[in-house]
Amino acid sequence: MKRLPLLIGAFALLSSLMHAAESKTESLVVGGGCFWCTEAAYEILPGVKDVVSGYAGGHVPNPTYEQIGTKKTGHAEVIKIDYDPAVVSLEKLLEYFWQVHNPTQVGGQGNDIGPQYRSVILYAKSAQKEAAEKSKAAAAKVLRDPITTEIAPLEKFWVAEKYHQDYFRLNPKAGYCAYVIAPKVKKLKGQIEAEKKAGGKE
Repeated sequence: MKRLPLLIGAFALLSSLMHAAESKTESLVVGGGCFWCTEAAYEILPGVKDVVSGYAGGHVPNPTYEQIGTKKTGHAEVIKIDYDPAVVSLEKLLEYFWQVHNPTQVGGQGNDIGPQYRSVILYAKSAQKEAAEKSKAAAAKVLRDPITTEIAPLEKFWVAEKYHQDYFRLNPKAGYCAYVIAPKVKKLKGQIEAEKKAGGKE
């Protein structure tokens, strides 16, 4: 019976360590045009736990979608990516960033025109800034046109309205989803699968 408290204590410690390992999460905020697109793109990447659509980079507190649409608040449509660094690295998230949108377009993304659709990486700490700058430099060597992506400190992330969250998953037949997002997600899924197969051969 004397061993029972020790066993209980050991079990509690083990459970605590396992929980800590499972709950390891880091976040990155990026913007690449309409957040419906970027959210859908990152949700399929292994290691990503959650993606939340929101607004950042502006000067108006607690902005609404309607206010963002006036192009006067300074905000960009962004996503906050919560990920497990044991499964996917910050470098991989940034490498993927250059694939999920056109970082060379000026003044928007595709037919979505305006500063709210600008390409942006918002860093929360110096390590993210350094990684973003290094990733941007590497991408610049591959892309034909100059990169327009802004790299700036994250001051505040505002969660977007509920109807924007998981928009593609909940509205797959909506026009924008079916004709713009779906083909992009299909292509990205193919790239991810190809990378998995290539990695398995090594």
